Parts: sequence; structure tokens; C-alpha cells
Amino acid sequence: MGVVEIDRFIADGFVKLEAAAPREVGDAARTLLWQQIGLSPQDPAGWKEPVVWAADLTGEGPFGEIMRSARLAGALDELCGIGGWGPRGALGMVPVRFPRLPPADDRGWHIDANAPQPDGGYLCSGKPETMLLLTLLSEVGPDDAPTRIRVGSHRDAAAVLAGRTLDPFEAGPLVDAASAHRPLVYATGRPGDMYLVHPFTVHAADEHRGDEPRFMAQGPIFLTEPVTPEGSNALARALANGG
Repeated sequence: MGVVEIDRFIADGFVKLEAAAPREVGDAARTLLWQQIGLSPQDPAGWKEPVVWAADLTGEGPFGEIMRSARLAGALDELCGIGGWGPRGALGMVPVRFPRLPPADDRGWHIDANAPQPDGGYLCSGKPETMLLLTLLSEVGPDDAPTRIRVGSHRDAAAVLAGRTLDPFEAGPLVDAASAHRPLVYATGRPGDMYLVHPFTVHAADEHRGDEPRFMAQGPIFLTEPVTPEGSNALARALANGG
């Protein structure tokens, strides 16, 4: 990634990793997801829901090739420290967003639940144990339901959650209000691009105003130690540096 990108991650709370996987591999993964959801890119008449959920839970074929990306591993080493993260075998959940339909009511500002619980659930913690990986599997422009990201909002959410562990539905309105003043960017790009997102960065889905369905995987990267301002990696330094 390089020093400039790390500095940007610390300041902004996210970084884009272009062509982390070859475009043709992202295209192959999207073809398999079309088959999984039982719909066709050539039959818009079958697109009846604004969001259809697919998943890669096995890491087979092109999905595994994406997750074994050397560029992704190198970027995670730089952000989390060598040995600071656990390799994932699968991309995770894939919300497929369809155009020309009333949008789903799932576009609230939030941070992802980042603390695994003994019962198998997840909560939003002031000491997060995961960070978010977004993987684009289709062309995503500003109108194609890109994830919206509030630049620098990781510090606002960290302040709200300091010393607290909340249900995600409790945490959402709090981090939304705290970060509403932050500038907005869109997670756009091509198949194979990735976004590495700080666990406190506030983000939201967007309405699909384009023409083609949007495929994007979202999954946690598990950290070997919780993120705290006292740490030495980029995740920790992002909290220790004011902004």
C-alpha cells in the first residue's frame, strides 16, 4: 500500500485497494452468484426485489482466489501488523441491489457489529475485534447503490462507544448523530476492487439509481487483538490522531 495510503487510512478511516483481485475473477464470482440467487442478468423482468441476499461461505473457486489475494494480505499486514489479523476463507454475505425499484428500508447510518459474543451474536464495542472488508464484484458507479462512507467518522464513533458495548440498533442512531457533519464519499470501482474500512467508520447503503444490479461482498476481517488507542498499528493510530 505505501505510506501515503496508510496515512490516508488513519485520517479517513478507510482505504481503497484497486485491482486487489483480477477483474475476470470478480466477474466469475458474479456469474456464480447469479446462479445462486436464481436470476439472470438478461431477464430484468425477474428483478422484483430491491435487495436479494447471496453469500460465499465456503471460499471455493473464484471466491477463494479473491480471498487469497497477495495484495489484500499485504495491505492487511500494513494496517493491522503482521500477525494482527486472521485469514478468511470466504467473502461473506453479498447483498445484490437491483435498479428501478423502490429502495429497501435498510439504508441507515451505522458501524458493523465488531465484537463476537459467546452466544454467536455480535455487538458494537468500544474495543472492536473485527474490521470491515468490502469487495466489489460488479461495476459500481455513483448511481449504482455504492456504500456511502463518512470520511473521518471513525473518531466520532470511537468517542461515542468508548467504554461501552451496545446492540447495533442502539449504536446506529448514536454514531449517526455524532458523525453527521462529516463529508461523504462513495465506494465505487470495478470488479476486484476492495475497500478496507476501520471498524468505527460510519457507513450506509444507498438507493440504486442506475441500470445494472450491484454485487458487493461484505465480511469481517478478524483481528488477533482488540483495537484500542494504545496500540501501535494503523487501526490504533487512527484513533490516537485527532481529526
